[in-house]
Amino acid sequence: MESWMVQTKNLKKYYRLGENRVKALNGVDFTVKEREFVAIIGKSGSGKSTLLHMLGGLDTPTAGEVFVDGKNLAVMTKEQLAVFRRRKVGFIFQTYNLVQDLNVYENIILPIELDGRYVDKEFIEELLRLLKLQEKREALPSTLSGGQQQRVAIARAIATKPAIILADEPTGNLDTETSHDVMGLLKIVANKFQQTMILITHDHDIAQLADRIVRIEDGKLVKGSERHAEK
Repeated sequence: MESWMVQTKNLKKYYRLGENRVKALNGVDFTVKEREFVAIIGKSGSGKSTLLHMLGGLDTPTAGEVFVDGKNLAVMTKEQLAVFRRRKVGFIFQTYNLVQDLNVYENIILPIELDGRYVDKEFIEELLRLLKLQEKREALPSTLSGGQQQRVAIARAIATKPAIILADEPTGNLDTETSHDVMGLLKIVANKFQQTMILITHDHDIAQLADRIVRIEDGKLVKGSERHAEK
């Protein structure tokens, strides 16, 4: 029997926009295996970010089911979803969302401390090394480049040892060279710790780093578009 880290069944998300009903997701059946790296591509407004928000418990579906790490998010309360996000999901966004008056190390361990859990210092040191941040551990975010700030955000997402990493246009604020450097490091870290990861991107070159590429259009996965990335 296949072991799925992510599975959606007839997932729908509808919004009201004035008198119109927007079908952001309109019946999505989607699966991701454990330790798989999947890229979801699509134009602006295609539904890719909405899908990611459903998978991360940031929003609730209009209909259908969302299973992540064996848990059905669609039946969880807001409080249960908050705990799930904190303990099971590592988020990486286009904006780095770092706390400006905390240094690199403090930003990385912040989610662990907020959850009242033990900080695995050896694991954090390994993340700093892999992401080339050892010499920046005491630096404040304002002194870092965009690429360095995103690497801190990556370390923070993985530091909690989540079941899954969800990355929403993580290189959107970076130039091409820095984007590829950051994504290359992200893939190294994900492989090192056998991390399941879903990436939202409009950049086809970045998508090629994934194991599998899926296209979404008008709230639906495009049949026949799914393929393994060229290596």
